[in-house]
Amino acid sequence: MLEHFQWLPFLAAITVLTMSPGVDTILVMRNAAAGGWRLGFLTSLGICMGLFAHATVSALGLSVILLGSAGLFTAFKLAGAAYLVYLGVQAIRSAMNPVGMTFKDASTTRGLTSWGGFRQGILSNVLNPKPIIFYMAFLPQFIDPSHSALGQSLFMATLHFIIAMAWQTFLALMVHKARVWLARPKVALVMDSLTGVLLVGFGVKLALSQR
Repeated sequence: MLEHFQWLPFLAAITVLTMSPGVDTILVMRNAAAGGWRLGFLTSLGICMGLFAHATVSALGLSVILLGSAGLFTAFKLAGAAYLVYLGVQAIRSAMNPVGMTFKDASTTRGLTSWGGFRQGILSNVLNPKPIIFYMAFLPQFIDPSHSALGQSLFMATLHFIIAMAWQTFLALMVHKARVWLARPKVALVMDSLTGVLLVGFGVKLALSQR
């Protein structure tokens, strides 16, 4: 199966996509700042697990149904937008009562559990229609019709998973290295405020987008 694929264009595209600033980057960095690199890692794990859902949906053709139905797509898009706005509002609320980030316990710092970070990651990814569009438009170019479309899609999602986890874990570690600076309440205020505004902005932009 591998010999039929031209992997360099695919790897280049998903690497650029992964490293481009967006909701995933903001969420991982914010949670790493709030609870240490482990919480950032678990958030990234949730985000990247969502890639397998998109790959499966794309391979099974459900994306065609979703993208072909204006009503279904709009409902899915608004659900994702509402969740991003919710996360943004939560960050803004944290900014209203800033505290220094101690990093003593990455699983409970500032009220966000390890499961909470993972859940945020997977929901923000699965409810975002942008990866569906990307996977539906991009992955078929690398599918060999003589082999299982699902197997190939999951394999490509695995490559995407590895690259995304490596990059986002690196970001989480960099944020953790800056923990002394992040321990200042004023820094927490700025970070939470900026994160909140960006997430709300992404949510509004998603809700208003045509596709």
